[in-house]
Amino acid sequence: MKKKLWGGRFKKSQDPEFEEFSCSMYFDYRLAKYDVLGSMAHAKMLGKCGIIPRRDSAAIARGLNSIMKEIDSGKFIYDFTAEDIHTNIQNALEKKIGKAAMKLHTARSRNDQVALDTRMYCKDKAQDMFNLVVGVQNSLLSFARKNKDIIIPGLTHTQHAQPVLLADHAWAYIEMLERDKAKLHYAYHVADSLPLGACALAGTSLKIDRKYVAKELGFAAICDNTIDAVSDRDFVIEMLESASSVSMHLSRLASDLIMWATPEFGFIDIDQQFCTGSSIMPQKVNPDFLELTRGMTGRIFGNQLSVMTMMKGLPLSYNRDMQWDKQPLFDSVEKVSRILSIMGRMLKGIKINRPNIERALLDESLFATDLAEYLVSKGLDSREAHSAVGKLVASTLEKKERISGLALVELRRFSAKFDRDVFKLMDPCTSVRSRKRGR
Repeated sequence: MKKKLWGGRFKKSQDPEFEEFSCSMYFDYRLAKYDVLGSMAHAKMLGKCGIIPRRDSAAIARGLNSIMKEIDSGKFIYDFTAEDIHTNIQNALEKKIGKAAMKLHTARSRNDQVALDTRMYCKDKAQDMFNLVVGVQNSLLSFARKNKDIIIPGLTHTQHAQPVLLADHAWAYIEMLERDKAKLHYAYHVADSLPLGACALAGTSLKIDRKYVAKELGFAAICDNTIDAVSDRDFVIEMLESASSVSMHLSRLASDLIMWATPEFGFIDIDQQFCTGSSIMPQKVNPDFLELTRGMTGRIFGNQLSVMTMMKGLPLSYNRDMQWDKQPLFDSVEKVSRILSIMGRMLKGIKINRPNIERALLDESLFATDLAEYLVSKGLDSREAHSAVGKLVASTLEKKERISGLALVELRRFSAKFDRDVFKLMDPCTSVRSRKRGR
């Protein structure tokens, strides 16, 4: 039997295929630094409380510090035959300092140990992702400021609706990402309670100091209920929810940019650094980064659903099913973080094609709402105004006429309330300036 943190009761070795299937090293190695940091704080507490000799506590701390340096430098040798990262680090520590390493697991179970490591990971990654979201917001803000005078056709149902500022369109995504930051802040808060000391599920009779460990590791609180401490994965689900929300908003942004880059729109050119070509069609410049971003959203959503489904039927307290929370968590965090990093740079390279945008604004149906509100201001009720302008637009489209080209007498066939000042409304700048768009 390979060296494990358990086994005294067992008389048989594990089935080799099951042993390989149950091994989590190939994904939970990402928790290595958190496992070491948590173990260092735990060892210091054990020595401080007199639960193990101080000389052993100091030796464990020295050994773990050496392992941390190896992890940071990329020199630590991960043993992918170990059962998990906890076993890998425990075995490495034993090789460095000998028997004293055996005392590290006093007053601790892998149940509260993995909960600790994963909470620390979530806290770190929530902060990292928060900063990456800020980076994308800054890129959008720069884009908005650089193009503050650009007006584009705003769409509803992907049909021309009303003229809007391109800056306002960009700001809509800034608002979405602001809500994502609030979700990430909450995800950090949910993870910010120390589970260590819960042990397997019922705590320990040894006189440990959980507040000391919480302070050492920077936790704001301690998990009050030990059963919940080892069986809770809400903090993982909150992190996955945050990643899903960010992914959804970036997917919507990607869809806008992909549409604007088509020849039919031609509003923007995307920097070729973020595009690929076709192996058969030499002319193609494909917005692959944006398409990959949009496509990845399904996987990110699936990761959240997989963990929620895994958790939904579990009785208290810890169950081995919960090992399967980590692959979805790591995958979503890593993929969304990479997308955010690239998106921030891609946005800086977008070029605006003003002539194509100006041609799109020649569609005078964009001013239909302005015309209806003009008639309301002249005394018509909103339904009458809506009907009159609807008939006007239908007539000009059918006859291939422009509203601005009609004589006032012709306009008055649709409503007697039209007057000469109505022609001032047939302008994108006037339309945008006339509306209250925010606070």
